[in-house]
Order: sequence, then structure tokens, then C-alpha cells
Amino acid sequence: MKTFALVNQKGGVGKTTTALNLASCLAATERRVLLFDLDPQGNATSGLGINKNNLKSTSYDVLVKNQPLSDTLLDTKIPHLKIIPTNTQLVAAEIELVSAFSREKRLSSVLAAYEKDFDYIFIDCPPSLGLLTVNALSAAQGILVPVQCEYYALEGLGELTQTIEMIQQHLNPSLKVAGIVLTMFDGRNNLSRQVAEEVERFFQDKVFKARIPRNVKISESPSHGLPILLYDAFSKGAENYMALTAEFIQKFEAQTQTIDTPQIDDEITDSGLSLEVINKAIGDS
Repeated sequence: MKTFALVNQKGGVGKTTTALNLASCLAATERRVLLFDLDPQGNATSGLGINKNNLKSTSYDVLVKNQPLSDTLLDTKIPHLKIIPTNTQLVAAEIELVSAFSREKRLSSVLAAYEKDFDYIFIDCPPSLGLLTVNALSAAQGILVPVQCEYYALEGLGELTQTIEMIQQHLNPSLKVAGIVLTMFDGRNNLSRQVAEEVERFFQDKVFKARIPRNVKISESPSHGLPILLYDAFSKGAENYMALTAEFIQKFEAQTQTIDTPQIDDEITDSGLSLEVINKAIGDS
């Protein structure tokens, strides 16, 4: 797997936060990463310090106007991390693609031509199960589902599972749930623990061991246009996202040798990525 869609039709679960911070941490290990912002709110775009109101082209142009991906790619403050930005213009895509040929496969066709340019592609989806999300699920090999550790999160998982099964049957048979990321976790809260236990019971080894807590630094970093790795690399939130990244590498690269990357063991400590890698990312930016 190398193309992952971050999906949850419920908003406010840490989907975009997980997309940009996981992508940033992987890029800090010198893996070539693309973050495709497919959410019209453009939070992944602004979260990386890019002005949404001053874009020459966006994901709308890629999907609707067939503009080459290379004309829309932007560099970020993290070396090796590029982004396809977006803004509210993407809202129109849901309507304009309705009559388009192979409308559910537009994104898949676009990304297929650029897969060799990146080690990982992350698609940040809108908080809905509309045509944009269907495009992401058709293009991805794996789904990452951020789940907020609250009661209503469990209700939404049932609807998402049904949508995934539909996509598997009709559009993308190889699509799999690659991982569940537990977000806004509070170990002192009985409900948080109960939700985590229920998700683990249902999804078993799909659930990442690294859990993302509520953290002030994580909440502050988007307003500064920085991923947590650059905003405060020594915060608890950064530590947890680095632990998630280390687990992600072990989970998906230990099974394949198709990606030519530095040795994993050199990059991982007990808590996540090494401080050497963090300092290099901060220094380069």
C-alpha cells in the first residue's frame, strides 16, 4: 500500500490533523510524500501555512479541468513533503462531476501517472461520503480512519463500513481498511477507554497502538501554519504522532521491500522517531 485515504464522515475527529502530521513525520524521514487536500474546507492546506485565497490552481483544477498534477504541486516547509492544495472552489466539483465520464475514477486516473514520484500519497477527505470521498476510496489501496474516543464515533463507523463494502464491490476490490487511529484519547476518562476497547474488539490488529491525546500544542499548530513537528517537536502531541509514524513504518514497510528508504531501525526510538531526524527537519525548514 502506498496511497491512503483518511476518511470519516463525522467532522472534528482529527482527520486533517492526522493527515498532515503523519505526512510531515514521514517526510522528515526523507520519504517522498504527497498530501492531496480533497476537503473543500482546505484545512490541510492552511495547516501547512499556505494561503487558500491566493492559489493559482487547486485540486478542483486537477479533478474537473484535467490540469496536470505537476502544475498544482506546492512545496511545504518540510523537505520531501508536497501538497495539492484546495479551497472552497472544490465544492463545485461535486456538482460538475455528476455528468462526467467515469466520475468516480477521476482521482484514480490522475494519481496513477504519478505513483512512482512518491513513496506515500495521503488523501485528506471531506467529512462526508459524497462523490469526492468516493473518488478517494476508488484511488486508494488503504483507508486510515481517525476515530474520536467518544460515543457517537461508534455510530458513524457502521455507515463507513457499509460505504467501504460498496466501493469494494463496484469500484475498487483491492481497497482495505489499513488502520484505525484513536484520537482525542483521555486515559482518565472511562468513556474514552470504553470506546477504545470497543473499536479494538471490532477491528482488532487494525487499530494502531499509538493513541493521539487531546493536546493544546496540536490544537495551536494549525493557526501558525505548522505541523506539530515544526511547531513544538518536544510536546506530548508531537511525541504521539511520531510514535504513530514509527508504528506506521513498521506496519507497512516491514511487509515489502519495494520502497527504497533509509534503514527503519536508525529512525526509530522507543518513543518514535529519533531526535536527529526531528532536528534535521527543523533545520532544513
